[in-house]
Amino acid sequence: MTQRVAVVTGASSGIGAAAARALAADGWHVVVGARRLDRLETLAAEIGGTALALDVTDDASVDAFAAAVERCDLLVNNAGGAVGTTPLAEADLDEWRWMYDVNVLGTVRVTKALLPKLVASGDGLVVTIGSIAAREPYKGGAGYNAAKHAEAALTRVLRLELLEQPLRVCEIDPGMVETEFSLVRFAGDAERAAKVYEGITPLSAEDVAEAIRWVASLPTHVNIDTMMIMPRSQAGASVVHREP
Repeated sequence: MTQRVAVVTGASSGIGAAAARALAADGWHVVVGARRLDRLETLAAEIGGTALALDVTDDASVDAFAAAVERCDLLVNNAGGAVGTTPLAEADLDEWRWMYDVNVLGTVRVTKALLPKLVASGDGLVVTIGSIAAREPYKGGAGYNAAKHAEAALTRVLRLELLEQPLRVCEIDPGMVETEFSLVRFAGDAERAAKVYEGITPLSAEDVAEAIRWVASLPTHVNIDTMMIMPRSQAGASVVHREP
């Protein structure tokens, strides 16, 4: 296969699915991975890609996924998420463990498994989707803040460690994006999730996908180390202007 191959994790919805569509439209063959295989297969059929089941929290699943990927020129580490909003004094350690496992260890597992193929491509690129939470802590986000700060740190260390290799590393940190993120965080409470975006026009999954596509389209000597993308109405993790 001479066509460039992009691997996108967490691709069954939201930013992952939008990124897969954007990259496919730009000429990539896209391998999409997530737990919801039915959604992945529908997406893969739409974009001419490949759907593979993937649970980033499971070593065996990641190993099987990586073994099935014959070539990898681009890895988009998108799988992640938040659960709960409890303050540190009331921390639910099971929530913290889940967020750390998905956002941090999940990114480590997939990146480690695909690094040999990324380097072997001669022009590999790793794009990790972080969050404004990786730059600014906010009330109600203790566990997610900690996980995303750790994910940012490992991404920046990877950039340093592989500087002599033919590999670029990019961290993209979005602000408020209207996807299933808040619905998951609030355990399916659609009314509460909708209130997060009341009075503003948040980013869409497609907005972030376009940033991913652009980063991946740049010449090999250009590395976008970090990028923060915010809605016009948001100037910080907790600084949001809402229209009445």
